[in-house]
Amino acid sequence: MTKPGTSGAGGSSLRRAGRGSMLNFAGSAVSAVSTFVLTVLITRLSSTTEAGAFFTATSVFLLAAGLAQLGTNAGLVYFLSGSRARGELSRAHVYMRIAAVPVLIASVVCAAVLIIWSGEIGRLLSPDQPERFATFVVAMALFLPAAGITNLTVSASRGLGTMAVNATLDQLARPLLQLGLVALAFAVLGVDAAPWAWSASYVPLAVLGWWWWRRLRDRAATQDRSAGFAPWGAFWRFSSPRAAAGLAQVAMQRFDIVLVGALAGLPAAAIYTAATRFITLGQAAARAVGLSVQPHIGEAVARSDWSGTSSLYRTATGWLIVITWPLYLMLMTFSGTVLRIFGGDYTEGQRVLQVLCAAMLVATACGMVDMVLLMAGKSLWNLGNVILALTTNVVIDLLLIPRLGIVGAAIGWAVAILVGNLVPLMQLLIWRNLHPFGRESLLAMALPAVVFGGLPAGLAALVDDQGYALLISLAVCSPIYLLGLWFLRRRLQLGYLVTSLRRRRGGRGQAAASAQGQEPS
Repeated sequence: MTKPGTSGAGGSSLRRAGRGSMLNFAGSAVSAVSTFVLTVLITRLSSTTEAGAFFTATSVFLLAAGLAQLGTNAGLVYFLSGSRARGELSRAHVYMRIAAVPVLIASVVCAAVLIIWSGEIGRLLSPDQPERFATFVVAMALFLPAAGITNLTVSASRGLGTMAVNATLDQLARPLLQLGLVALAFAVLGVDAAPWAWSASYVPLAVLGWWWWRRLRDRAATQDRSAGFAPWGAFWRFSSPRAAAGLAQVAMQRFDIVLVGALAGLPAAAIYTAATRFITLGQAAARAVGLSVQPHIGEAVARSDWSGTSSLYRTATGWLIVITWPLYLMLMTFSGTVLRIFGGDYTEGQRVLQVLCAAMLVATACGMVDMVLLMAGKSLWNLGNVILALTTNVVIDLLLIPRLGIVGAAIGWAVAILVGNLVPLMQLLIWRNLHPFGRESLLAMALPAVVFGGLPAGLAALVDDQGYALLISLAVCSPIYLLGLWFLRRRLQLGYLVTSLRRRRGGRGQAAASAQGQEPS
């Protein structure tokens, strides 16, 4: 017997989202680990001042890249997934052309601004080492156009319904290239070569991404029916608000690092960045699920299938909780222990990690709420929400960083995270009665809360050596958690996620289950 919400188009979307989530989760795992190892490499092989300069410069680069993207990352997914749902993929190249020309112009302009005013930027953001910081900014700015092309091809491929380009280029090749090139730079030339090595990775990614996009485009569009089709107005009416929203979202991730460096010094920026790298491990998993579900929600909205949208939203939120909550709960309990991996000075980030993990528990319980709102066509709502969250973040940072240092920055980001999730959640609830909550989500929360929240906290209180307590907690809690997931696999529809790779090998039993719209056991 089929389950509600898992048959027909909804079941098909869940199966494809499950396959995409597994592919993206594997890529996100590699990306998160590589980025984390890169952070350890930087903190271990350089002083806190040098590490702070590098982390702040990369934040400036990512802010500029987010600005130059002009919202096309969401616009391409939205319009291409809609074209796919309507059988109009012959127009795919038109949307890419509409997006690519302004993005390349914006990338060149941003690069020129950073290069021309690099000295002023160095004096403003790095008063202790302005010349070195200015050199870092110039080195990275040269590669902004390559980053723009890479982002375009990754977003367009997601709109065409494949996650392979995103997983291969953005989640596998980029972080591994950056790790390898930076390690080589440190070994041969030292810390001053690290910014060149980190940003140069975008050049081969841009070349490969463009070649891959052209193959996907030609395969999808068997007959060109785009004569006279040039929806510049529709595309940019949707994407323009998203440009500001996208920049604000990047700013929420990175601008606090810039503010900490400017207001509390580069060593504080290094410690703050190291502490927040643990948060990005969970965010990588959340992004994997969100990117996989995004085009399918876009298709469901294009068909006005709100029941299917709700089913995808609830199910993906359950996946998100069971993947990320164990990490955040363990980090809250053993924050001081895990920060020692960066060096003794970095344990000062303990409170930062605890505050942000608490906020992320609430955020993941809301699911990919801003993405659902965006795919429903409410880009102006999303813009207002993100600007509100960013404004909250910046105001609190400016008030608290001079008084509390990095803890003040953590409080600012945590409050912004709550605003950025609870406000759009209320909007979806009032507008379409869309929300991620139900019996399944409560089960998804209860299992990690007990296994990775209560048990490790008890062990940490009983065992003096927190390193041993961490190892014992992992050894005891992990099998218990896996057993709990096994018992809840049907309620949480984990079969779509776990068996996706087996289904890709074409097992007959899985194919039969798919044909009947049943969840794999």
